[in-house]
Amino acid sequence: MAVAQSDSVGAGPDRPPGPRAPGERSARFAAVIGAAGATGIVLGLLWDVSWHRSIGRDTFWNPAHVAIYLGGLLAAASAVPLIVRATFRDGPDRRASVAVGPLRGPLGAWVMVWGAGAMLASAPFDDWWHRAYGLDVRMISPPHAVLAAGMACVVAGATLLTVSIQNRAAARDLAMIGALHVWVSGVLVALQATFLAEHTFPFHQHGWLFYAIVCESFPVLLIASARASRRRFPATRVAIVSMGIIGLTNWLLPLFPAQARLGPIYNPVTRMVPMCFPLLIVFPAVAIDGLLSRFDGRPNARLAAALGLTFLAVFLAVQWPFASFQMTPASRNWFFGGDRTWSYWFHPETPWRYGFMPGPLDRWSGVGIFAAAVLAIVSSWAGLLAGGWMRRVQR
Repeated sequence: MAVAQSDSVGAGPDRPPGPRAPGERSARFAAVIGAAGATGIVLGLLWDVSWHRSIGRDTFWNPAHVAIYLGGLLAAASAVPLIVRATFRDGPDRRASVAVGPLRGPLGAWVMVWGAGAMLASAPFDDWWHRAYGLDVRMISPPHAVLAAGMACVVAGATLLTVSIQNRAAARDLAMIGALHVWVSGVLVALQATFLAEHTFPFHQHGWLFYAIVCESFPVLLIASARASRRRFPATRVAIVSMGIIGLTNWLLPLFPAQARLGPIYNPVTRMVPMCFPLLIVFPAVAIDGLLSRFDGRPNARLAAALGLTFLAVFLAVQWPFASFQMTPASRNWFFGGDRTWSYWFHPETPWRYGFMPGPLDRWSGVGIFAAAVLAIVSSWAGLLAGGWMRRVQR
């Protein structure tokens, strides 16, 4: 399966505009629908996490689950026509495609279809799991791992589809498709932040493991999306989209009443429980944009080290005091939600309700922060490589 890098696939930003081919119009439409599906998945997932933390008891057909699966189906529905057109019609659709057996289609469309298939396959597996073992103790059970992989593939596929269209778009179309690429990249970062929610509560945020997890997970996404983007300040925009999606759900969900239906109930909630305030990744994202704009962005050890260490230093400088702020009465309001994120099973007398969790993983450690720095550098190197590859994807 090859990814074309030649100019013959599409117009490219430096080519004369000319009339838009029907295949390009359909690809743009599919990218918009795929982005909507990816957004629906993340919003549904945030809703589902809140549902479990507020109500507990659920069924497969609860509204949050329906939103997640509808998002996957919507993304697949946008991808399948592209595969059909590329398989059975000659022209721009076929040239902007890759072969999978006798079928052809854009790389992003294939990834979205594979992801939607994994999501659907996880549904009966999850139902059986609950019947056999009861409710999940943790967010990532085996069926949820399959579902999570499917969701990640759908959102990543939508990102690949938009970036391939962007790379062969004429200059007049770069604003729209570039903004769409930034949006879907932000959705991908929000999805990753949701997957990590169990390890990023404020009471974890003075421990070395928290910073190691963040440094491993976010630089690669921010740097790859920044290198692949044709917009100004791309990493900053992506971080703002991610934080905005999580923040929006945090502010809206508590407006709706909820009551726990499963014991033990230590914290009687009356409203939907939101996630914690978004991680302040926008500040290291600004630094990433500054470094990438000053240097050419070509993968090398020095640039990866500069990006990784800068990410860690800036994030540590802003998140550490903000974590302390989230423990104070000043954060207990509608905007920051400092006292509204406790699940119904969280005991009010838990020592780290307004303090930091004890234990070697949740304490400051020089060796641990060194490990976080190494992970940040490796993640930055991977982001540079992935972003450089994405800049060349045209199929």
